Amino acid sequence: VVDQLDRMQRDAGVRAVVLRLDSPGGGVAASQEIYEAVKRVREDGKKPVVASMGGVAASGAYYVACAADSIVADAGTLTGSIGVIMSFPNTEDLFRKVGIRFETVKTGKYKDIGSMWRPMTDDEKKLLEGVLSNVYDQFVDAIVEGRSLAREDILQYADGRIFSGDQAQEYGFVDRLGDLDDAVQLAGQMAGISGQPVVVRKERRRVSFWDFLDNKMNQMTGLSSRGPRLEYRLR
Repeated sequence: VVDQLDRMQRDAGVRAVVLRLDSPGGGVAASQEIYEAVKRVREDGKKPVVASMGGVAASGAYYVACAADSIVADAGTLTGSIGVIMSFPNTEDLFRKVGIRFETVKTGKYKDIGSMWRPMTDDEKKLLEGVLSNVYDQFVDAIVEGRSLAREDILQYADGRIFSGDQAQEYGFVDRLGDLDDAVQLAGQMAGISGQPVVVRKERRRVSFWDFLDNKMNQMTGLSSRGPRLEYRLR
């Protein structure tokens, strides 16, 4: 997605970009990288960007939308879920039943934080809560910058709750209600295109079978092959 956005930024034939979002979110770093790529299109490429929300555009997907000049959502779009989550499975009881015990040798008391073989200590939870609070503030900062909303107006809805596109417009999180065609027309108007805009569609690359399995395992257990991740994701 970042590569496609960067190519559109450099392509003189592209006058405006409509970013179609239909996702429950995902990794924090991935969301932030796409967000920054959208900003480059707007600022360096000087091209208007309109975010068009599909059935679901929540958490990390909403983070990305905040980088656009305007956000268009369907009345029934599921959005919001402003927050951050980090999940850890605990298999201690399972392995105790089958007689498996793990010994860990580490260099510091936090080195095996989030281990699936034992409960998390209060100190470990406090440390992770500090990390999550910092990343949560980054999310709120992005909304403040992108939506020009007062922080206190955002915080009353930034508790992980979801809301419809209609509610999102009422709260100031989206600009208008409409479908993808409405977003295309708006982008054309913002770019000064007369008549019907010519649309060149760029689809996201296909996900490999292994990436699909890895993503599903991460959703079910909170543990992917790359380890636990900070996520802006609707659960």
